[in-house]
Amino acid sequence: MMIVSMQDVQFGYSDVPCLQDVNVDIMSGEFVAITGPNGAAKTTLLKLMLRLLQPWKGSVQLTGKGMQRGRPVIGYVPQQIAAFNSGFPSKVLEFVRSGRHSSGSWFRRMNRDDEQRTETALRQVGMWELRHRRIGELSGGQKQRICLARAIAQEPDLLVLDEPTTGMDMESRSSFYRLMTHLVRSSGMTVVMVTHSLEEVRPLLDRIIQLERKEHGGWKCCTTTSCSGHFVPVE
Repeated sequence: MMIVSMQDVQFGYSDVPCLQDVNVDIMSGEFVAITGPNGAAKTTLLKLMLRLLQPWKGSVQLTGKGMQRGRPVIGYVPQQIAAFNSGFPSKVLEFVRSGRHSSGSWFRRMNRDDEQRTETALRQVGMWELRHRRIGELSGGQKQRICLARAIAQEPDLLVLDEPTTGMDMESRSSFYRLMTHLVRSSGMTVVMVTHSLEEVRPLLDRIIQLERKEHGGWKCCTTTSCSGHFVPVE
């Protein structure tokens, strides 16, 4: 089942488009990387994909098995996540639990399944032992992990990550990639990740979306490639 479809999308922040001719289809249960040089509008592509930005032209469609009000359940971990200041009052467990409200009313009580999903997510990112710590006391890397845990606890159809391994050492990156692969293979979750460490994760990916500069400026998704070596033109 297709979960993301972007057709003939164009977008820019001024009079000149920064993304042009974006044609991307992503299927449910794929592990996808978006890559390209610095300044290649990778974060902008994610925001268009999530409909946080409206394209100048073209269409973006999202579907999913966990549909709510016509949308799939989406977990999004942006790039700037260390902004919780030292006075942020929430504790780790409370913060990750709040992700469970995406599957129901904000006023409903947490049930046993909610508690189990929260614990599992925190254990998967190695933060269960710090569940009673205040978020403002955590390091930047720890804040990154609890944001990931909150997104996982939502049981999303689509998990979107903007450079999630920034600041991680090689061992931590390898562990993270294995976790993403497990989520894709075990639950059918779709993971879309912006990364600069393409060679490390390439063997685990189902699809690579490459942003390249057009001849007369702007960026385009020039190819979507599967990691078996099959090249599919998207223009």
